[in-house]
Amino acid sequence: MRISTGQMFHQNTTSILQKQTATNKILDQLMTGKKVNTAGDDPVGAIAIDNLKQKNSLVSQFMKNIDYATSHIQQAESQLGQADTLVSSMKESMLRGMNGSMTQAERQVIADDMRKSLEQLMSIANTKDESGNYIFAGNKTNNPPFEFNAAGEIVYSGDAGVRNSIIAQGVQIGTNIAGDAAFMNAPNAMGDYGVNYSPSQQGDFVVSSAKITPPTPHVPDVYTFNFVDDGAGGVNLTVLDSASPANIVTTVAPFDASAPVSFNGIEVKIEGEPKAGDTFTMEEVEEVSIFNTLNKAITLFETTDVAKSPAGQSELAQLLNNLDSGVNQMSQQRSLTGNSLKVLEKYTGNHTDEQLINTSALSKLEDLDYAAAITEFEKQQLALNAVSSVFSKVGSVSLFDYI
Repeated sequence: MRISTGQMFHQNTTSILQKQTATNKILDQLMTGKKVNTAGDDPVGAIAIDNLKQKNSLVSQFMKNIDYATSHIQQAESQLGQADTLVSSMKESMLRGMNGSMTQAERQVIADDMRKSLEQLMSIANTKDESGNYIFAGNKTNNPPFEFNAAGEIVYSGDAGVRNSIIAQGVQIGTNIAGDAAFMNAPNAMGDYGVNYSPSQQGDFVVSSAKITPPTPHVPDVYTFNFVDDGAGGVNLTVLDSASPANIVTTVAPFDASAPVSFNGIEVKIEGEPKAGDTFTMEEVEEVSIFNTLNKAITLFETTDVAKSPAGQSELAQLLNNLDSGVNQMSQQRSLTGNSLKVLEKYTGNHTDEQLINTSALSKLEDLDYAAAITEFEKQQLALNAVSSVFSKVGSVSLFDYI
């Protein structure tokens, strides 16, 4: 069989180009340190590499979300801790203000100190994060959540929104505590109603509980409790509604503090010894604000000689109970932040392990064995040099050299 000169040149050129391509491919691998640089290097391996890189990218985003959530939750937890410490100090001031040996001027000093502490508590509740957003405002993060209204009460202008962060596939976690849940919506320590004591109160008594009691139908209203002389050294109790003229809802004759007073789906427990002429009103209050509880305590110290006022002592007892309820509310929210931090720590560990496994698998698929690659590179270079040398000698052969 005869081989034409054109065919010989074509075969040798193709062989040289193939060796050059193989050499360049290994050279690229040596430069990048990767044995799979394009899908053509290993189509099946390239798909697996791409999947692993996508998984690691997703895990990296989860880790960033966890860092964001951790930072914000830790800030909320820290602020709630400061608020707890501050309120505990204010409670001590309230108890100290009940001391009968104190003058009204000394109680005014206590009230002034509590007023400053209340302003500090508001400052804590209006804390901003590193981006200038109010951390206890729910989703309304651009405006201060807590402010004084025209009546001198502290109101919440945020909402109950919780901002979530995705920390794993199908897993979200709240990154904030809404201000109403932390400071405003504490359960009323008495139950479902709050009491307004009369300044003219003479008896030593306090309403310890006022709760709605199903299944009796509840009739919400502002009720007035009047104690009158029963003519036998005791008192009778008459409960009136808010109609004009008022209607008698129930009468207890004689009044016995050991037995609850029940009417219109409400059960009221009164402890102590009311006297004839004593009166108080009661209205529905399901939740109490720690701010307004403290504000009322300050006003009480400013306007009343608590040690000498039965009504002041009764009101202060109610405020102390509500303050404890508010502290419990804050503590519960702080506990939630602690639980959230534990969850974040758990998922951080899971993601770290997953990244390690993915990175290890990725290394096996794409990382280059330099020793084997250098050996292969030298073999390809030797083959390329041999082909080039043969082609050079064959290409220079001429029939005229032998004539």
